[in-house]
Amino acid sequence: MEILTNLTILMYTFGTAGYFAYLFAQKEYLQKTGYGLLFAGFISHTAFIVLDFHHSGHLPAVNMNEALLMAAWAIVCVFLWVHVRYRLKILGVYAAPLAAIVMVMAVQFSREPGQSQTIFNSFWFVVHILGIFIGEAAFALACGLGILYLIQEHAIKSKSRGFFYKRLPSLELLDYTGYGCIIIGFIMLTIGLITGFVYAESLWGRLWTWDPKEVWSVVSWLTYAALLHQRMTVGWRGKKSAVWAIIGFLLILFTFFGVNLLLKGHHQDFTRF
Repeated sequence: MEILTNLTILMYTFGTAGYFAYLFAQKEYLQKTGYGLLFAGFISHTAFIVLDFHHSGHLPAVNMNEALLMAAWAIVCVFLWVHVRYRLKILGVYAAPLAAIVMVMAVQFSREPGQSQTIFNSFWFVVHILGIFIGEAAFALACGLGILYLIQEHAIKSKSRGFFYKRLPSLELLDYTGYGCIIIGFIMLTIGLITGFVYAESLWGRLWTWDPKEVWSVVSWLTYAALLHQRMTVGWRGKKSAVWAIIGFLLILFTFFGVNLLLKGHHQDFTRF
């Protein structure tokens, strides 16, 4: 298992190097190399998750180490989808190092199993975990696209035609792709929350327990719901949408790290995710 983890980190790191080389040199073979290495890392990462699931009997997401491993896997998973769907090659410059950093963070935490494993065997738990992590990964990429949008917009308005202007795609493509990521993220987060409530009912006898993780997850959901509402009714696009995507992901980060490390609740006691 440790071999697969190290191999995944190695592939993600090399993939990051390939994408940064592509950013500077703008050679197509460098982008393909970075993508290939990232894909190879995803395969070894998936193999690790499958083997761990087979060994433990539950999805590996019951402590901070496993939660971060799942987060990195979800980031690459969504990136691969975005790459195929939107052909936005430059996004790898953001996604690859993000996945590599999260993997390195993961191995800093203990892999000791949770206090109980039987509560993690539920179908609802599996769907809840996949929904939450894939949804948050999509929001992470939407945040990255928002950052790239702001960089490109600044380059255009300043008329500097500098380093990033020639290397980043059009504002329309960045905005459109970011919107797609937010839609996918919102759908998956909604599924994750609903199945989480069902799971809570079976585990604690209540759909809602005012657990800090529940509260901040709903706050994050409402933030993206407001963004989608404003986009569809008022026409929020471009800079407003990009800034809101960044703010929303900051809330996601607080929900993931801040709540786990600073606040106490059911999720901290049982799963640490």
